[in-house]
Amino acid sequence: MTRFDYAPAPESRAVVTIADSYGIFVGGDFVPASGPSFPTVNPATEEVLAEVGQASAADVDRAVAAARTAYEKVWGRLSGAERGKYLFRIARILQERAREFAVLETLDNGKPITESRDVDVPLAAAHFFYHAGWADKLGYAGLTGSPADPPKPVGVVGQVIPWNFPLLMLAWKIAPALACGNTVVLKPAETTPLTALLFAQVCQEADLPPGVVNIVTGAGPTGQALVEHPGVDKIAFTGSTEVGKLIARSVAGTRKRATLELGGKAANIVFEDAAIDQAVEGIVRGIFFNQGHVCCAGSRLLVQESIHDEVVRRLKRRLATIRVGDPMDKNTDLGAINSATQLARVREMTAVGQAEGAERWSPACTLPDRGFWFAPTVFTGVSQAHRIAQEEIFGPVLSVLTFRTPTEAVAKANNTPYGLSAGVWTEKGSRILWMADQLRAGVVWANTFNQFDPTSPFGGLKESGYGREGGRHGLEPYLTTGATR
Repeated sequence: MTRFDYAPAPESRAVVTIADSYGIFVGGDFVPASGPSFPTVNPATEEVLAEVGQASAADVDRAVAAARTAYEKVWGRLSGAERGKYLFRIARILQERAREFAVLETLDNGKPITESRDVDVPLAAAHFFYHAGWADKLGYAGLTGSPADPPKPVGVVGQVIPWNFPLLMLAWKIAPALACGNTVVLKPAETTPLTALLFAQVCQEADLPPGVVNIVTGAGPTGQALVEHPGVDKIAFTGSTEVGKLIARSVAGTRKRATLELGGKAANIVFEDAAIDQAVEGIVRGIFFNQGHVCCAGSRLLVQESIHDEVVRRLKRRLATIRVGDPMDKNTDLGAINSATQLARVREMTAVGQAEGAERWSPACTLPDRGFWFAPTVFTGVSQAHRIAQEEIFGPVLSVLTFRTPTEAVAKANNTPYGLSAGVWTEKGSRILWMADQLRAGVVWANTFNQFDPTSPFGGLKESGYGREGGRHGLEPYLTTGATR
């Protein structure tokens, strides 16, 4: 088919000023980290963007102490209305500095600028707006017997976020925590710390009381020190199932609460009566959005046998139009893999898929010479026994399976250790409702995929974790009631 050539449309990086080095954010100020620094790299070019301080256990202790002081003396005593004003202010600043955040997110993460600009930053601001509205209405959240007995904050919250949505995951966690009256110590991923550090500047600009939000940068040991710190009342973690299990073991037997949003292997189920072109767009969004770096990505495509060949044909035709390249170019659809480590994982699993007998296909595309790149990939002839149908790859790799009946579709969809999300494509409303009831997944999309909203709770079942973030249900983990005090 004819391929359109697009004139380059690069976004300027002049709007962002990146310092040579960064410390940690404790007690309302940037201070040096006591550990050695580490580089954060642009995955599209392998350029070192900045040196970032590694927070030690002593640094984490300082951050927790600052959060405790702020909770006991300032934030925990403020009315909900006053807390809401701060959250509104943060939301507005995020909107005002949206371009700056979008450019920095793309440089540090590798995702296309259009996704940072149109999805990540607006949705992050929306989370702060939404939770600002809840701050003075917690008594009406349905968590206690009456509004006269409002729930209380938990205290100091330790939060660990992943590298796939650095700013959005920050908003998902900090906004409800602050709205409920808690203070926060947050650790961003070591490969994507820059938007979190820029958010620290937003906290200063919003005149947020010192210590309400603290940000400690580093790798696994920093996160472990935060999780195991005795001064932390609750842990909120988004990341791999393996690390989530370690955290669950760590908090077991303690008074710490935990919410865990972990891995996934979502089934995207297409019935023969579905609008195929619409479904193909949903398939593309489900697995190739953010290079497949999405915990709820539709990485397993279950297609009814009668339309399998047609769906695959149209999908390949659509993938031939995907533009892979410079994430800063507004024409780019698929950006860079976040790190060399993650690229090695994607390559390993695709090699396994081929070795197991699945048929591999990728559209013709020229990948840049520098950076971490992987072409969009589709496997057909996949069975439930294949590792690529069972294990999370976390990259732009789609496995296609078939089914004959709705019951078989449910059985195959549920045949995985994960239970985070699923998608259903059909014209029959009754089938959508039946499938949603049968699927063992925390989130089920109908005739769409990867759509997010701060008013809707998000979370998983089985090895995809427990607890909810977003919506009224996402307030509960950050509050105590009469029964839990």
